Amino acid sequence: MELQGARVLLTGATGGIGHAIARRLHAAGAQLVLTGRRLDVLEPLAAELGGRAVAVDLAVREEVDRLAADCADVDVLVANAALPASGQFVEDFDLQRIDRALDVNLRAPIVLARALVPEMLARGRGHLVLISSIAGRTSAPGSSIYSATKFGLRGFAQGLRGDLHGTPVGASVVFPGFIRDAGMFHDSGAELPRGVGTSTPSDVAEAVESAIVRDRGEVTVAPVSMKALTTFAEVAPGLSAKVARLAGSDKVSASIAAGQQLDRHR
Repeated sequence: MELQGARVLLTGATGGIGHAIARRLHAAGAQLVLTGRRLDVLEPLAAELGGRAVAVDLAVREEVDRLAADCADVDVLVANAALPASGQFVEDFDLQRIDRALDVNLRAPIVLARALVPEMLARGRGHLVLISSIAGRTSAPGSSIYSATKFGLRGFAQGLRGDLHGTPVGASVVFPGFIRDAGMFHDSGAELPRGVGTSTPSDVAEAVESAIVRDRGEVTVAPVSMKALTTFAEVAPGLSAKVARLAGSDKVSASIAAGQQLDRHR
């Protein structure tokens, strides 16, 4: 579908990746509703792009319902909001933290889709973009809960795309790899082994636009080498896990989790 004049609801618009997506879609002619928990960050961006800022906590189910009702007329949903959820499952996750990750990362996009898709079908146009992660294609130590939510988005998007086949409404899922300059990996301060490539927030934004305009089912945002490694992990998960451990994946996962734990308590 064309983005010129399209009404877009973007969740998770307070972060650097959300900013990049918002600016890219605005440049393509979209009218934006920007959501997040911090109005002090949202309002300047909304003013810059001529959009509307809505403060919402997607972990609060009543607020998700309110957002869906308030944005019933949007043509595009970009579900970008997510909580970092790295760490050792037994040691780091109580039920409250599990529930919050599931609510924000998985339940909220599903609930918003359930509310918005019928309206899109009635108007004869629409698209959903769910921002997953490389961790939604293959999991690693310390990412059990985060990967569970991101794998869930992939399964939901694939099934929903099948349900919507033959209609004027599309569904896509985007899988960012390690993103530099913004996002959860960047904010954790973790360092990658030499040779592991990264992408930029602008790369993610470009993928989102491409998914909408070209109706692409899945788009992975990562260097060619990482795409190949991810495909290898999907085909041969046991062997891939052994190779990854030898390459130091456990240390990288622990570093990311430690950085995210520190950020949670600031």
